[in-house]
Amino acid sequence: MEGVIQFMNIFNLDDKYVETIEEKFNIKKEIAKEREKELFSVFKEELTEEERFALTYLYAYMPLNDMADHDGEFFLNHIRNILNIRDKMPWRKSITGSQFLHFVLPYRINNENIEDFVQVIFQELYPRIENLSIKEAISEINHWCHEKATYIGTDMRTVSPLTLMRTALGRCGEQSTLLVAALRSVCIPARQCYTPRWAHCDSNHAWVEALADGTWYFLGACEPEPRLNMGWFSGPARRAMLVNTRVAGNYPGPEEITLAENWFTEINLLDNYSPNKSIKVKVIDNKGHGVQGAKVHFELYNTAEFYPIVKKTTDEKGETFLTTGYGDVLIHAFKDSSWGFKKISVKDGEEFQVIIEDKLPENGTMEFKMVPPPEIHKGDIEVTQEERKANDIRLKEEDNIRTAYETIFISEEQSGKIALQLKLPKDRVWKVLKPARGNSKEIVAFLQEETEKYGEWPLKLLESLREKDLQDTFKPVLKDHLVNSLKYKSDYEEEIFLPYIMCPRVNYEMLGEHKKLFQESFEESEINVFKENPEMLVKWVKENIEVLDGYNYYVGYASSKGTFSLKKADAPSRNILFVSLARSFGIPSRLEPSDKRPQYLKDGSWQDAALLIKSEKGVNKTLGSITLRFQEDMQNKPEYFGNFSLARFEDGIFKTLDYEGNDLSYFQKGFEVPMGSYRLTTGTRLTDGTVLVKFTYFTVKPNEKTSVKVEFLKDKAKLNFHGNIPENFNITLADGKIESIKDSLGDKGAVIAFIEPDREPTKHLLRELKELSEEFDNWDGRIYLIIGEDKLTSSFNLENYKELPDNKAFSIDRNHEILESFTSALIDKVPKKYPMVFLINTESEIVYQSIGYKLGIASDIMKVVNH
Repeated sequence: MEGVIQFMNIFNLDDKYVETIEEKFNIKKEIAKEREKELFSVFKEELTEEERFALTYLYAYMPLNDMADHDGEFFLNHIRNILNIRDKMPWRKSITGSQFLHFVLPYRINNENIEDFVQVIFQELYPRIENLSIKEAISEINHWCHEKATYIGTDMRTVSPLTLMRTALGRCGEQSTLLVAALRSVCIPARQCYTPRWAHCDSNHAWVEALADGTWYFLGACEPEPRLNMGWFSGPARRAMLVNTRVAGNYPGPEEITLAENWFTEINLLDNYSPNKSIKVKVIDNKGHGVQGAKVHFELYNTAEFYPIVKKTTDEKGETFLTTGYGDVLIHAFKDSSWGFKKISVKDGEEFQVIIEDKLPENGTMEFKMVPPPEIHKGDIEVTQEERKANDIRLKEEDNIRTAYETIFISEEQSGKIALQLKLPKDRVWKVLKPARGNSKEIVAFLQEETEKYGEWPLKLLESLREKDLQDTFKPVLKDHLVNSLKYKSDYEEEIFLPYIMCPRVNYEMLGEHKKLFQESFEESEINVFKENPEMLVKWVKENIEVLDGYNYYVGYASSKGTFSLKKADAPSRNILFVSLARSFGIPSRLEPSDKRPQYLKDGSWQDAALLIKSEKGVNKTLGSITLRFQEDMQNKPEYFGNFSLARFEDGIFKTLDYEGNDLSYFQKGFEVPMGSYRLTTGTRLTDGTVLVKFTYFTVKPNEKTSVKVEFLKDKAKLNFHGNIPENFNITLADGKIESIKDSLGDKGAVIAFIEPDREPTKHLLRELKELSEEFDNWDGRIYLIIGEDKLTSSFNLENYKELPDNKAFSIDRNHEILESFTSALIDKVPKKYPMVFLINTESEIVYQSIGYKLGIASDIMKVVNH
């Protein structure tokens, strides 16, 4: 313990925290005894006291999944790299021991696949920042990140920083993971910040805070601004209900602690962004007594579901507290079989009560509004024109660097030649090579090595994967699943064999090699028993894999190989292992799409794998069915997780079911679900962010069809008036034609949008227009997309926008003349934040405007058009 105390003195940790770290390290060592050699043999090496304690700290708070998937040498190498870099950096003396441990040392940022990124990034960054101040270095690092990646919407699996650098495209959670990794790689404390869900629009957002000279500054990842504490999301952040981050460890502050769990601390950063207040919630029973140990979910409406932005537990008085923004919240409380909820407006009080009772939901309907915090226009940092111009020049240069890098990707022409050589269909080969981007040469190599022997099966395997898999899956993994699956291809039709035996993708785990390992780990006679009776495989998993929930502080999954090795996992990773084992043995298997129950195919029907343990409660397997009846006069196209969703009542809460991607016919024809209580949620999002919500509660009975009417509440408010378009207002289009706006209005109206096509949040707007192109084509109003000449980048190409609505027209705005003329006609002065979107009716009146970041603009326009 002497070495630990010495380290404590160096890093200024108190005795109690050091003891806690030691205690939790010993817990983890016991948990990971199946991998003791792989994980803990590094402690027998010659270690400095700093290295020993840093390793102890990482292991103490390490997610269970990482103990399954990585060895001690990986973590020791990470520590040595970070400590070595720390000693090179001039700002090391301004960083406290706690700041270093919690915001520099950790190898994990979110739920990404972890890789040894430190030296790769450090070697690129150090020459660029070694002579800069720490604040200058933070900005320079973000410029470097912008060279490496730009935004695209992707699925929930977070790729690693190195994968993002290889592919050059990622969502905000991945961009911010890269920036945090880059900052930590040069010993700058950094953390990824999230608003778990916005209250005023249907999405969330992630950005970064970096510590410089004792002060935390925020910045948009891969989106450099002229100064720190600037970002296109700063306005929306002033409407946030929560901004938080999770810290590995029993972090001592100074920020407000939202959750103090055994293995992580969640801190509330809302003070840095949004007006807020602290509220107290008291949970009582029907006799008025406070309920200790009740779970309290603070829920926001977002993407047609009520999502818990915070989960808390009541104290001995039945109370809990939260600092949050001035919007509406649905508070859902439950304990054992008692539950209850209450919709509150934070502005209305300091204390709120929720009554919980032991009862099932009553069938019927409920209507209410969810009002977000008000919009606040003041508060942005002002910069000079010179600063803005200099930053814009750099952004263009960085776009050019990234565009040049993308030329190494396999092109469509090269893909066609490869397909011809391999005698494979050109369109199908390009469909897997295009999304692979920086990994496309690896995918080509796999096809070239395996196609001659296996025909189209290598291509079919690639087609069974998600786009992101094509970006970070390498040849050994692909070959493992190809070669060790084909022995079963004659057992089933291809529509069963390909997705449920050969395909390695189960949920959102990182793909890895495991089929050969699993096949060699069991006798052939055992495998035959499993195939004959898959319940025997269920029995093996239950007896050999211990479920330990609560040890992972991000939503992530261990690899099947790692779970198999550690013999311990959380329930989702255990379920993934079952599916992977089953597929390795030629048993078609999956996670049930709506609620992720593990299942196997037997006698032509899907059977639930009875993997439940005592601490888990399952759903009733007795099935009924639901048919949804939609209104015929709907103004907005119904879309699951767009404006409606379904939830099943389990264990005191409504758990949302995942039917994303199913078209309306799926719901109209009827679909099977377990019997029980359900809730249909519909929402109509108004242009100010308010949502008109309707709950429909109903019961599904065994072997019966339940028909449910789907109703969307309508906005009865009058249209806003923002001004009239200027007289003789003409626009010169990109092809040189001049159009009179008044003449183009006709009996439809028109949309005018001033955009930055290669920047957020304009990219969101363009994607929304693409997604709603059918609705806009049916409307047939003119859509003018106007780009300031200074906003054009080398990557802008009109050919890339063919999928936008047919009646679109681009215009290049010289010296912002069109923008200045148009905005001069507005009643209220608006900030110059892109995109600036306006709807003009047939009377030349501006009846809708949206300035800056807002999701759902395209949907808002269609609502106003149909008003």
